[in-house]
Amino acid sequence: MAELVYPPVIAAARTAFKALDLKFDIAGSDHIPRRGGAVLVSNHIGYLDFVFCGLAARPAKRLVRFMAKESVFRHKVSGPLMRAMKHIPVDRAQGMHAYKHALSALRSGEIIGVFPEATISESFTLKNFKSGAARLAQEAGVPLLPMALWGTQRLWTKGHKRDLGRNHYPITIRVGEPMEAPQDEQAEKITDRLRARVQDLLEAAQRAYPVRPKGPDDTWWIPAHLGGTAPAPGTAG
Repeated sequence: MAELVYPPVIAAARTAFKALDLKFDIAGSDHIPRRGGAVLVSNHIGYLDFVFCGLAARPAKRLVRFMAKESVFRHKVSGPLMRAMKHIPVDRAQGMHAYKHALSALRSGEIIGVFPEATISESFTLKNFKSGAARLAQEAGVPLLPMALWGTQRLWTKGHKRDLGRNHYPITIRVGEPMEAPQDEQAEKITDRLRARVQDLLEAAQRAYPVRPKGPDDTWWIPAHLGGTAPAPGTAG
């Protein structure tokens, strides 16, 4: 079936990126397979993360179908777009339906995007991972694709106003090598390994990030353990 909505949305997003003069540093896109199913797994620090995760898959000419909370699909604007782009609604009261939908898509060769923390991390550090991504990869017989984003929280995140002006913000994205999910291994152990891989990628993205806070009033987007004023893990989000 022809993709009538997703490509124009991507084009619009790229136009917006140029208007905002975002500075992208993307490494590891060559790890995205050009065909076949995979579960793309990323940290979650901002409301626009799914856009940037999808951007990293474009060099491989892949479209990522994201699992997103069902309320997004009820919105009068985002809902029709999300459905037309074949993203997957997740109703936490009926999670098995979304799981089966994602499993079917993986088996048909799609890349499914998952944020295993299940919510935005207000500390900008990794929260605990749910095991759903590992279980999907195991059951579908596809690899996991670890990814980390940094800088996206400066545009729009939980507890802060949107900042979509022309501020030349850098956005750093790191994609790791595909990771197997053996069927004879416990999903929880795979999840632990996956989280460690994402943590390594996140630290690499933070080290590569080209700017530092402009002053004491600009430290909110830096984690506490790196000297910033973001909430400590466990105190928010």
